[in-house]
Amino acid sequence: MPTRDRLIAAAVAVLWGLNFPAIHLSLEQFPPFFLVALRFALLAVPTILLVPRPTAPWRWIGLYGLGFGVLQFVFLYLAMSSGMPTGLASLVLQSSAPFTVLLAGVFLRERITARQGAGILLAVVGLAGIAAHRAGLAGGATLVPVLLTLCGGLGWAVGNLGNRRAMQAQPGEPFRLLLWMSVVPPLPLLALSLVVEGPEAIAASFQGLGSTQGLLALGGLLFTVVVATLVGTGLWTALMGRHPSSTVAPFSMLVPVVGIGASWLLLRERTSVTELAWGALVLAGVLLGSMRRRQSEATTNAVAIAATPSPRPVSPSPSVVVAETLTGAPTAAESTASASARR
Repeated sequence: MPTRDRLIAAAVAVLWGLNFPAIHLSLEQFPPFFLVALRFALLAVPTILLVPRPTAPWRWIGLYGLGFGVLQFVFLYLAMSSGMPTGLASLVLQSSAPFTVLLAGVFLRERITARQGAGILLAVVGLAGIAAHRAGLAGGATLVPVLLTLCGGLGWAVGNLGNRRAMQAQPGEPFRLLLWMSVVPPLPLLALSLVVEGPEAIAASFQGLGSTQGLLALGGLLFTVVVATLVGTGLWTALMGRHPSSTVAPFSMLVPVVGIGASWLLLRERTSVTELAWGALVLAGVLLGSMRRRQSEATTNAVAIAATPSPRPVSPSPSVVVAETLTGAPTAAESTASASARR
């Protein structure tokens, strides 16, 4: 992987890590459910008007949008608005990696290797340690935001399954698929916001947008939509098209590092040493599950794929599921055959 692409991968991880403080700033002004609807509406409207619809079946696009767009961010934004520390949220959301591997094993019948099983176990122990630590704070009240963030990680994993199925059906449209996934969340989330948060809270969130808090909230929203989603995911998609996902994916380990560091610098938010130690265990487990196979084994498989034409996309291995979860980028679900076909 050239130095230039390594720097791009690191820069994307920085953008995604900064996205968590940006979300925090937006939540200071807007109620969480309405903010998610607004976030995806800003993507959905130009997508419907300007971007051709992907040819993948709608049921898989819908599942991708439901899991990644609705469930993940409903629970994440609710957790952060309920007191989940911003930096810790960027870490606990890595639970999507073991969730994805487990769901892929159950619903897609993908084999879980011993290394992936060990990685899942290590990550689960780390997450359990964080949960136990938070349960001992403030009479257990701080545990609820952690559980909500874990639900967000599970939602991301569900979205990854929809993404995987859509990419298997039509592997050459990753970025278009990402954009059209954004069409799914706005209406159901707006309805949820009207029922749960109420029209008064929604209307009140538009007051004071010219104040410092309001401008910071709008800036955070624009950063989330334009910089983190469009620019960050676009660059990551290009990297995934040029290099193996196992080479690119480990750079996403920088996301919680940046998230925690940025929250400390920008929001004066501190993460305890205990949570950092358990968090390191989570990252170690996720990284273990996404490590590349032995070079000889990978080379043999690459030669076999290149020598065996197939009218269908090559089925991804379970290690790619973990890579997809780590990055959140659609192209991590692409097969080697589809990636080489685009070059």
